[in-house]
Amino acid sequence: MIEARHLRVLRAVATTGSFSAAARTLGCTQPAVSQQMKALETSAGTPLLIRTGREMRLTQAGEALVRHASGILAGLTAAEEEVAAIAGLRAGRVRLVSFPSGSSTLVPAALAALRAAHPGTRVSLVDAEPPRSVEMLRDGDCDVALAFRYGKGADGAGGESSGDSAEWDDLVVRPLLTDRLVGLVPEGHRLADAGTVTIADLADEPWIAGCPRCRRQLVEVCDAAGFTPRIDFATDDSPAVIGLVKAGLGVAVLPELALETVRLKGTRTITLDPPVAREIVALTLPDLAQVPAVAATLDQLSLVASC
Repeated sequence: MIEARHLRVLRAVATTGSFSAAARTLGCTQPAVSQQMKALETSAGTPLLIRTGREMRLTQAGEALVRHASGILAGLTAAEEEVAAIAGLRAGRVRLVSFPSGSSTLVPAALAALRAAHPGTRVSLVDAEPPRSVEMLRDGDCDVALAFRYGKGADGAGGESSGDSAEWDDLVVRPLLTDRLVGLVPEGHRLADAGTVTIADLADEPWIAGCPRCRRQLVEVCDAAGFTPRIDFATDDSPAVIGLVKAGLGVAVLPELALETVRLKGTRTITLDPPVAREIVALTLPDLAQVPAVAATLDQLSLVASC
């Protein structure tokens, strides 16, 4: 295998005309130049230099290798500079995927801070709910996935199934925050001024459910409370859920994060007891966690979540 350091020596010898002059140019000894030229000729499998007394000239193979060496070494230098820029966060790219309420709350502030600190880093954003977002991470379609999973309520009910509890074991998990769920009812509802209710207090209501994972969580929580919810509508669009509740078409539970950027006019939020919450995390692969731009993105998400 031809090594770049050997090509640099060959080019120096060809330019200066001797081993000793090449050694002075490269800042090494003449024997070192001689040894590296022998190694290069061994790798090439043919002589590259013809030595006649004090004169030295290239063979046809040597001329061909020198001709290619300039382009090879220039490309290698460019690659080294680019890698150094990425490692120093003067450049880089991060592909981020997030669920919608995370995209509208945590992500904007984190990306703004990342751009201010490292303007050469570019981040793209795609919306996807887990488990799809986690699949995208494992398939190489993104570098960081903002995701969530549900924890257990105070009574021990309502957690993710045992099959889901280990779903992130092969990933780097950066915990961000605990996002509580609140009940949502229309103004004028019998429980609008209740303040705190149990999920069983809503047993006879029609329900508006969210994304598939949220819908499953709702059913599990209601089952633990002794009833099966009558789900009349299902949508993963939080403003649509609020609109349906406002119109009196049902009640819902929504994460507090999902309520931060929407208008709640015409509805009331009520606290659930026992509480139900979801864990918000940033995920990446172990190797990607060592990439400076990815690590910086995770750090900014953590800082924003802690505020």
